[in-house]
Amino acid sequence: MEIIRNLTRRKLRNTLTISGIVIGVLALVTMGAMAEKFNALLDGGVTYFGSNIQVTAAGASAFGGSSVLQQSTVSQVEQVPGVAAAFGEIQVQAKPGSVQTVSFGLPDYITSYDPRANSYSAVKTTMAQGRDVAASGEVVLGSDFAHEFSKNAGSTIDLPIRPSDAKADFVNHSFTVVGVLAKTQTGPDTGAFINLKDAQMLLKDSLPAAIRDRIDTSTLVTGMTVYGNPGVNLDNLSDTINNQVSGVKATKPSTIVNSFKSGGALFTAITTGAALLALIVGGLSVINTMLMAVTERVREIGLKKAVGAHTRHILREYLLEATLIGAIGGTVGLLLGWGITSLVNAATATSNLSLFLVTWRLVIIAIVFSVGLGAIAGIIPALRASRMDPVRALRAA
Repeated sequence: MEIIRNLTRRKLRNTLTISGIVIGVLALVTMGAMAEKFNALLDGGVTYFGSNIQVTAAGASAFGGSSVLQQSTVSQVEQVPGVAAAFGEIQVQAKPGSVQTVSFGLPDYITSYDPRANSYSAVKTTMAQGRDVAASGEVVLGSDFAHEFSKNAGSTIDLPIRPSDAKADFVNHSFTVVGVLAKTQTGPDTGAFINLKDAQMLLKDSLPAAIRDRIDTSTLVTGMTVYGNPGVNLDNLSDTINNQVSGVKATKPSTIVNSFKSGGALFTAITTGAALLALIVGGLSVINTMLMAVTERVREIGLKKAVGAHTRHILREYLLEATLIGAIGGTVGLLLGWGITSLVNAATATSNLSLFLVTWRLVIIAIVFSVGLGAIAGIIPALRASRMDPVRALRAA
């Protein structure tokens, strides 16, 4: 109770000090939540692409700037020693003609999907609603995709999404939503998954009308995902595929993974540095407040020591006071940060733009950091108070 009374003696000063901690923790939570979201996307990419080999055509073809392969090439790759399975894929834009902004929200996409691939993939998907694709005209939506367009299992959706300035030759088709994936915090959340036959149809529709009927897309894939047998080195298997199958380019998983990791490390360093700077400012305000408190309460400290208070009692009192300031500021800052990030995510959900991810790890870090900051900032003032000579303190007062 005495510690609380001490804090209420100088309400304005302590409020301003706590506000400094609040601002620091608010910065930590918002910047940290941004880093958590970015790292969740990257971690998902590392996990997924580290478990398979992405194979495309060795050179880009003229139509649409896309690299295409004959579907028969998938069978050739499957015959390479060490390959467990290969799945031909076609991916097309879900919102053709739209401008993709630079953000933490992945762009919506439509891709062919073979449910068998889930047993090989390191990123396992589960159904929040419904079932897997089983026939043409069916689609499974990622959680963000479904939320963006307010779709549930049993709904219908026209794919690709018709842009507001669609040309006369724009074609889309109605699909029945048979399932919605549980949230993964990474790539599958923004996808629409259909079977290969339907994806080949959408690929044909995406071609310019002048050449649409000249190309048989039913024999084409835009790439494939290859899984190796247990224990097989995927980088070495990539080289083997390139050597044994002509016309393809198998990218080593380590190449993709390293690009993800380098981007994540840079972003985390930037956000962490900004948050720590704000916290340091908050810590300095705690030191200033506690030093002033010691100066103002010299007589009180002298009286306590004169009637028998030990050095450890004075030290503990001032440390607890500083720690309480850190705890109050940290709690308020955390709640404000959590509220702001939640509001921003809710406001941008319809645009499929989720900037923040508040995790329990971040919550614990924010609380521990703020409490620790208060305790550390209170050490110098507490030592100064505890070492006061009672006679000199009373004389000075």
